[in-house]
Amino acid sequence: MSFPSDTLSIVLAGGVGSRLAPLTDERAKPAVPFGGQYRIIDFTLSNCLHSGLRRILVLTQYKSDSLHNHLRDAWSVFSPELGEFITAVPPQQRNGDSWYQGTADAIYQNLHMLRRNGTRNVLILSGDHIYRMDYSRMLEAHRTSKAEVTVACMEVSLEEARSFGVMSVDAQQRVRRFDEKPPHPQPTPDNPHRALASMGVYVFSIDLLCQELERDSKDASSSHDFGKDLLPRLIHSNRVFGYRFGQQDSAATNHHCESYWRDVGTIDAYHQANMDLLQDRPPLNLYSEHWPIRKSETPAPPARIDRDEMGVPGVVTDSMISNGVVVSGGMVNRSILSPNVRVASDAVVSDSILLDGVHVGAGAKLRNCIVDKGVHIPDGETVGEDPVLDAARFTVSENGVVVVPKGYHFARRPTREKATMPYLETLPKLGLVKARSL
Repeated sequence: MSFPSDTLSIVLAGGVGSRLAPLTDERAKPAVPFGGQYRIIDFTLSNCLHSGLRRILVLTQYKSDSLHNHLRDAWSVFSPELGEFITAVPPQQRNGDSWYQGTADAIYQNLHMLRRNGTRNVLILSGDHIYRMDYSRMLEAHRTSKAEVTVACMEVSLEEARSFGVMSVDAQQRVRRFDEKPPHPQPTPDNPHRALASMGVYVFSIDLLCQELERDSKDASSSHDFGKDLLPRLIHSNRVFGYRFGQQDSAATNHHCESYWRDVGTIDAYHQANMDLLQDRPPLNLYSEHWPIRKSETPAPPARIDRDEMGVPGVVTDSMISNGVVVSGGMVNRSILSPNVRVASDAVVSDSILLDGVHVGAGAKLRNCIVDKGVHIPDGETVGEDPVLDAARFTVSENGVVVVPKGYHFARRPTREKATMPYLETLPKLGLVKARSL
């Protein structure tokens, strides 16, 4: 497929990602590892690659070193001689002394790059979602409908819709209403339990985009965000259309039509999206020959499952393991192991995600965990089994997922009594129990 020379793709990749901490304590959210061997941004960039879009700007900001290194190592695949590029663009303060103040402001600060590229359409993407999508179909719909703005959308439950921009469209798919994170989302006409949510994927005609960004930059009351400010205003004055994700022509795109899309902005969402890959029939198929997800190649030998010194075999079930993984006499179930992970004799790892270089000592037990890079779990250690001990040491999500941060060093393990005492000592002060009962 020849790439559309009239389209420039912009990937917004500068968000803090605070709800994904501590995984984002030292890296940008799009650079967080996912699925064993990928980074979150690899999914958006692979969509661009397979959609024939090879002029890409990646707008970075927050703790971007890891992301810049990944773009250099994994995505130096385009040919400048053919007008192709993927360029990381940190804030340059060309229009003042501020960093990127919002999604719209990030693009406004780089309007000079849009104008000099002679583009007709601008595809605006987020670098922190997990999905597979053929953007060329959306661009075709944008041209066919003579839209000035096209917004990708999908149906979600009313409860989920409270976290997204919610759209209402007419029979021609023209957007008639747009509410950003409404407390009471408007349901679709044909299903009172579902709403139409924006995916944060937009196609803008270049003239309108430049005009509206200039206008927004002068509005002191604006938060400079597409969903909060620009789109609600544009639907009343311009041709704004919705494009329903998951209804692409699979024959035209030459791959299975999927409707899986996840915002992995929280620890629980990130953990669940990884676990989705382990289903008997995963909703996102990483093994598609027609739409592979590009990644950085780790120079590591093939994974190995072998016996320990006592002859006990390693066992791996319902899991994904990467290059360099060695499981010696341990047991791994429903887990994702990134490159160069080691699991020693009698260790048990279940429902967990272990990032690069994690070592699990003999007899250790991990359940419902995310262990960041370079952590060595001591022999006999337990994580994910005792909520009180876990909360005393680590971040624990609402659903009980325990996150061991990057480079964490285990000290002497506290007893349950010591971990519980600070909590118990507060009860008399709150009047919940009598002091003498302690």
